[in-house]
Amino acid sequence: MENNKTNKILLICVAVLFVGLAALYVLHFTGNSGSNSKVNANAKAPVMTKDGLKIAYVNVDTLNAKYEYIKDLEKDLNAFKQGKENSLKQQAEKLQADGKKLQADYQNYLQNGANMTLTEQQNKESELKKRETELNQRAEKLARLEQEYTAQILERQTNENKKMINAVYAFIREYNADNQQFNLIFAKTGSELPIILYGDEGMDITEEIVNGLNEEYKKVKSENE
Repeated sequence: MENNKTNKILLICVAVLFVGLAALYVLHFTGNSGSNSKVNANAKAPVMTKDGLKIAYVNVDTLNAKYEYIKDLEKDLNAFKQGKENSLKQQAEKLQADGKKLQADYQNYLQNGANMTLTEQQNKESELKKRETELNQRAEKLARLEQEYTAQILERQTNENKKMINAVYAFIREYNADNQQFNLIFAKTGSELPIILYGDEGMDITEEIVNGLNEEYKKVKSENE
């Protein structure tokens, strides 16, 4: 098995660690003027449209870069992936070494087999065939294991990413309810097809959201240590 192939397959999930955040494209919250929710004194004043809608946006790229939970998820996933990759690499190297040893023994038999008795030749050929069968079985098992590890990594990435996105959704809902502010909160991203082509800086609540998320995560993390 070639290491490049193994690395390529096992590294796929790292590149998609933040893909789930694209789900933040549109978040709709209806403000309730009759609510008794507390107001955050540091919250940015909402920008109101001519139709009375209060609108803001969150810069997803900034959120990806500054949310500590995302950074820790990436570290954990990389460590998990590296462990699987190292296991595959060790088994592949052992398989390759045993394959070379079998090839060398086979070449030696071809060169010196004529000096053996018929019984010795039969025994040696039987041994070589048995070793070849075992190597083929190990190679097949290793290929299946590679697929299993890839599936495990992708499953872990998907589950952790879902948890992270749910945490962001929940925080923004609470933030909006506490501050009775926005009817619409959009996501701004630097992707090829951003949902917001232009947004006034006065509508940008990214810093408040990121700071709040990090404060919440810091508290949760310290409680679990």
